[in-house]
Amino acid sequence: IAVVVLLSLLAGYLAGYVPFAKEKALLSHINVGWLKTDYKTNNAKEQYLQALADRLSTAMEMPADIQVSVHYDDDPTINAMATLGGHIVVYQGLIDTLPNENALAMVVAHEMAHIRHRHPIVAMGRGFAVMLALSSLAGVGDGMMQQWVGSMGMLSVLTFSRAQEEEADADAIRAVYRSYGHVGGAAAFFEYIDEHASALEMPQILSTHPDHAARIERIRKFEREHPG
Repeated sequence: IAVVVLLSLLAGYLAGYVPFAKEKALLSHINVGWLKTDYKTNNAKEQYLQALADRLSTAMEMPADIQVSVHYDDDPTINAMATLGGHIVVYQGLIDTLPNENALAMVVAHEMAHIRHRHPIVAMGRGFAVMLALSSLAGVGDGMMQQWVGSMGMLSVLTFSRAQEEEADADAIRAVYRSYGHVGGAAAFFEYIDEHASALEMPQILSTHPDHAARIERIRKFEREHPG
């Protein structure tokens, strides 16, 4: 157990230093078909989301070597997620809960901040280290390891630490402010989740985050300190 924990922490630390180009190259060994939108009816939505991300990239001062690609999914899941190679997926279910573009921008910017800080590669680095250690200790065959690495599904369940989530929040709120000159509506999604929490399955974006009230209060505090 101690070896697994050590490998996990070390891999997570080193993964953050992997060049973004190398991170994108990892996807060449993984089936990324589900990230590619082929539905003509979705092109306009995906183009809109990409244009929004491009504006936020400037406001967030995204490093020049990191490119964000936004993908639209018409699934009713109330979620958005960031994964390897600068990819973000936004679900129709999430869009349906949002009252305005500011609320959407806050969520998109949050996912972009994860990419900016290399959180997906760090999360995958920890997971890979644990799987590698367990495969050695438990005698798991190479075939199973190859199947794990080759499965794009694992990239849809990457989890981030509470500190990483708070870091992404801080970047996102600043980017929204720089883009719009105010942060009105930025808390709307989290207020919706807070109000409907008992009837909803917890979205991945909130799975490791502090309680909703504290998160909303941080946004409100920023809004009071930076009036539009």
